[in-house]
Amino acid sequence: MNTKLRLTILSFLQFFIWGSWLITIGAYWFQTKQWSGAQFGAIFSTMGIASIFMPSLMGIVADKYVNAEKLYGILHILGGITLCTIPMVTDPGMFFWVILLNMIFYMPTLSLSIAVSFSVLKTEGLDVVKDYPPIRVWGTVGFIVAMWTVSLLGFEKSASQFYVAAGAAILLGIYSFTLPKCPPQSANSSNQSLVEILGLKSFALLRDRKMATFFIFALLLGAALQLTNAYGDTFLHDFDKNPAYKDTLTVKYPAIIMSISQISETLFILAIPFFLRRFGIKQVMLFSMIAWVLRFGLFAYGDPGAGLWMIILSCIVYGMAFDFFNISGSLFVETQTQPSIRASAQGLFMMMTNGFGAVLGSSLSGVIIQHYFTDANGVKDWHSIWLTFAGYSLAIAVLFVFIFKHKHTTQPVEALEPANSLLTIEQA
Repeated sequence: MNTKLRLTILSFLQFFIWGSWLITIGAYWFQTKQWSGAQFGAIFSTMGIASIFMPSLMGIVADKYVNAEKLYGILHILGGITLCTIPMVTDPGMFFWVILLNMIFYMPTLSLSIAVSFSVLKTEGLDVVKDYPPIRVWGTVGFIVAMWTVSLLGFEKSASQFYVAAGAAILLGIYSFTLPKCPPQSANSSNQSLVEILGLKSFALLRDRKMATFFIFALLLGAALQLTNAYGDTFLHDFDKNPAYKDTLTVKYPAIIMSISQISETLFILAIPFFLRRFGIKQVMLFSMIAWVLRFGLFAYGDPGAGLWMIILSCIVYGMAFDFFNISGSLFVETQTQPSIRASAQGLFMMMTNGFGAVLGSSLSGVIIQHYFTDANGVKDWHSIWLTFAGYSLAIAVLFVFIFKHKHTTQPVEALEPANSLLTIEQA
């Protein structure tokens, strides 16, 4: 089996796990368990809480002590075991802690999957900027397949979705031990400083103004991502309360409609090298922010009837909103840091997007929606909710234009990593 195929399988299963429950947990929470919206915000904050420390911590372990592919496999197996226990939980308070434990195991695998893939590709003499996006696109395919599987099996409101995710996690965990070795890059370094001994070199990146600004906007956009993950599926499910929409395919299989977002991702991932070469990282990130405004704005005016085209278009622009920051951002981090801290630097990027950003987005949105956009009968004003989210994204885009300073070079993307362009610990 060739290297690219092996990494493709890794990417597919990595996101199949998440796609099995991430989008549909809202339907399980609201429609089946009928727990409160404020508590649900806390549930989605678990991935943020875990991402605040686990990706960076596990990145440090992979940089210094344990082969990245082995650590990756162990975390997935532990996560799979945890997922198997979720259907047995009957109390929302305990549900929070079990989901948090699962996230502690899962969230660092997102950055570790990137670190493993980049390490294997470079060992084989391949170009990560050219060869990684076509591999990563299969992660999106895995997410789509998972959503369709859960939806067509009738598991959107069922606890069975967690068993599907658990099976995939354990399978990936076992498979990881067959991957090429990815040994620690700084295990044998000598004359280390205290910062190096503690594995905290990547945090020094925050001393560089450009990188610090980049990570701050990663946090703010991470909040936007959690809003659509948390409420998109249950937003469509709520239309079943309207007799005019109850029997539409959109309401019956909302996860399938939402999967258009992931289908769109596959196209935009493949377009990333062209856009980075043509426009540069700042413009590509700005495109992402504008796409978030459209994502939420179109949801605000869409419905399963005459407004279905708006929902579909919203799902299409999601591909640009997600990929043009998350995937391009990971490539930006890769080209700006030294090899010895790349795994932990990717963990730091994940900490800001899926850590602090997720906590900000999920916690505040849960409280705001419950207090300002939910009436006494529990009915949510989705139009105002989505317009509020759109306004938030627009504010981020305007600030980004004036604050983030980065000069675009017209050199080919594959030439973005000359040795003298990497940010050293002294420069940071």
